[in-house]
Amino acid sequence: MARLFKKAPERKKGLWRRVVDLALTDVRVLSGGMDEESLESLEERLLAADFGVAATMRLVDRVEEAARRGRVRGTDGLASALREEIRTILAPGAEDELRAAERPPTVYLIVGVNGVGKTTTIAKIAHRLRNEGRSVMVAAADTFRAGAAEQLGIWATRVGAELVRGQSGGDPAAVAFDAIEAAESRGIDVLLIDTAGRLHTNRGLMEELRKVDRVVRRRLEGAPHETLLVLDATVGQNALRQLEAFREAVQPTGIVLAKMDSSARGGIVVALQEEQGVPVKLVGVGEGLDDLEAFDPEAFVEGIFAGAV
Repeated sequence: MARLFKKAPERKKGLWRRVVDLALTDVRVLSGGMDEESLESLEERLLAADFGVAATMRLVDRVEEAARRGRVRGTDGLASALREEIRTILAPGAEDELRAAERPPTVYLIVGVNGVGKTTTIAKIAHRLRNEGRSVMVAAADTFRAGAAEQLGIWATRVGAELVRGQSGGDPAAVAFDAIEAAESRGIDVLLIDTAGRLHTNRGLMEELRKVDRVVRRRLEGAPHETLLVLDATVGQNALRQLEAFREAVQPTGIVLAKMDSSARGGIVVALQEEQGVPVKLVGVGEGLDDLEAFDPEAFVEGIFAGAV
């Protein structure tokens, strides 16, 4: 069991056509390439689509270079130059599906700020894994928020996952420790550890998260096999700041972009990879249990350019 939550065979381009609006047909491309005004217009469109400053500067520089070499002729040439460079940016995470332990349990630590949709994301992951025939346990290590364990328990029952919980106000690290022991003794395939939503500026709660991570690492070699940071796709560039802050406490190995269907600025996918080097692994595309998909970089690239030209 080397990989979990594999990409669907079909490539769903429609989502990216909706959430990344580049409108390249409105960017003037002269017969001899692109002038300064056209490059500024392209820069504005990339920033508006949330590609971020670093990725935008890189993309504009590559287009300008390609234009000087005579490779950008018309809108198709512009799209081709951008497509090639975006593929290069996303390439390091292109084959990244969810990692799994050589022998169970596989442990995923789920982190994120308040209100990002972390609990429902856990339910969606558990639902997908159950449909793949995996046994799943969820650990309610959010002992901070009143009702958090009850909410997670409702989802666990609904998707057919087992639940481990501690006392309200108890030690989240102890819940994580007990959950790993329970997963081992019961032969569980995948353990999903929920953590309290926390503002990335709250140093006390971030230290608590560090403790959970330390305990998980000490209790089971190789764990957590993934630390997934759930980000709200609608917050734009603030997602980068959240990732940067969480990296000071834990080691996120992948991003889950929740509420992607509500965003019109899906270029954040490129910004996260370019600026922080952490790949988007899953995307939430709706509120239903089935509305979570493995991120497919090729579908992303083809989808945004199908809508751009």
